[in-house]
Amino acid sequence: MEKQNLPNSTLILILGILSIIGCCCYGVIGLILAIITIVLAKKATETYLVSPELYSGYQNVKTGKILAYIGLALSVIYILLIIGMLVFYGGMEGLQEMQQEMLEQYGEGQY
Repeated sequence: MEKQNLPNSTLILILGILSIIGCCCYGVIGLILAIITIVLAKKATETYLVSPELYSGYQNVKTGKILAYIGLALSVIYILLIIGMLVFYGGMEGLQEMQQEMLEQYGEGQY
């Protein structure tokens, strides 16, 4: 009997990779993709553990799950950094004031 590919195994791997890439989009896209990947990987793991002799492609599921956890961690760190910067610099107004000060400080030295 030929083994069939585990449902969504390739999709889980691709979403795991995209969750790491998506953390650069303010962390939100990476967070969403990582959560979706973890849920799909849990379902695929349960399916595989019921009858492992029927399915192949479990390595893709394990790899995708690991990548999703990495993407989740990176996204959370990125979101926390953004929140910290907004709190530290007082929101967008504080960031704009800081940019103006830097432009004035470095702009005078060049001319």
